[in-house]
Formats: sequence, structure tokens, C-alpha cells
Amino acid sequence: MRLVCISDTHNHQIEIPPGDILIHAGDATNTGTIDELRDFFIWFSSLPHEHKIFIAGNHDLLFERDKARAMSLLDNRIIYLEDAWVVINDMKIYGSPWQPVFYEWAFCLPRGEMLAKKWKLIPDDVKILITHCPPYGILDEASDKRGIVNEGCEELKRRVEILSRNKLKAHIFGHIHEANGALEKYGVRFVNASICDENNLPTRKPIVIDI
Repeated sequence: MRLVCISDTHNHQIEIPPGDILIHAGDATNTGTIDELRDFFIWFSSLPHEHKIFIAGNHDLLFERDKARAMSLLDNRIIYLEDAWVVINDMKIYGSPWQPVFYEWAFCLPRGEMLAKKWKLIPDDVKILITHCPPYGILDEASDKRGIVNEGCEELKRRVEILSRNKLKAHIFGHIHEANGALEKYGVRFVNASICDENNLPTRKPIVIDI
């Protein structure tokens, strides 16, 4: 099964390669307005992939502020996951938008217990995990006035380590634009699928993996 992974497209509509499942790991927009989301969903829905999965990111504000209105923009060709799962080809796929506090954006929680509770909702038998933020120390490096820092979630890393023992196959995320790429650890394929760079320009290509 071929996964085509993208994230952090920020209103850009890019060329997408073929595959079985197209996954967008959040930040489809800049500010999550109705117009931005409508344009994104028209484009995303039109793509030919049999299965298209989307989770919200911190910039997709309407999904936190007025979820019903945001959901009304979707059609039945898009699967939206928010602390929820779907089974495709006998593989359980779980999606969640949460992340450590990041300014005043959407789906932000303090590091520690509150995030740990969200990650405990992930089923033990999940095979493909989609989150907006990365786990700590894995494709999460960003630069700021402190230098190079790891911006991922420590509690998510702990949960992923446990899930890897139960045959988690892939973890797709974005959020940290500078850390785009893929690697394998604990027997899991990790993908930071950010399309935009730190200047919000779409300089990266989708990442394709076979499961």
C-alpha cells in the first residue's frame, strides 16, 4: 500500500504523485478561514487517490473554534480524523491534531499530563499514526534565538515507543518546516511531510512510502 504524505501546505496547491492513500498532516491553511478551507477542500477532494485523509494543524483554526462549520465544508471523498481512527485495507489509521503550546494557535496544550492523556487515546493496535506535531527528537529540529532546538512532544515520543512494540508501521506529521524528511527508528517509518520551508514557500515535494 502506497502512502503519499504531505503537510503544512499553507494554501499552496502542489503536484501530487499517485498512491493508494493521500495523507495531509495539517496546516492546510494560513489562518483557517472559511474561504481558505473551502479552497483547500475543493483541491484536495479533486485529487485521484482512492483514500484521502486530513487532520487539522494549529493554523487550521476553524476546526477548533467552530468544528461544525468546518466539517460542513468537507465532502464524502475526504476522511477527517480528530482523535479518531479509520480502517483501510485492514490497517487501523489514527489521526490527532494536538501539540505543545505554540503561541495562540489551535489545538495547543501544555507539555506533560494533558498531552499524555490525548496520546493515550491512540489505540494500541494502530498501524499508521498521523499527528500534526512530531515526537521529541525525531525530525523536530528548528532554529531560533537559542540555536537549534527540538520542538517535538516528549509524551508523544513515549507513546510511540510503546506503539512500536505493537507493530506500528508509520508515523506521519509536519509542523516543524525545517525538519522535513524521513527516517526509520524502532522499526517505524517516521515522516515529516512539511511541504513549505521556514518562509512558507512550497519548496519540498511529497514523501512517498510503501507499507
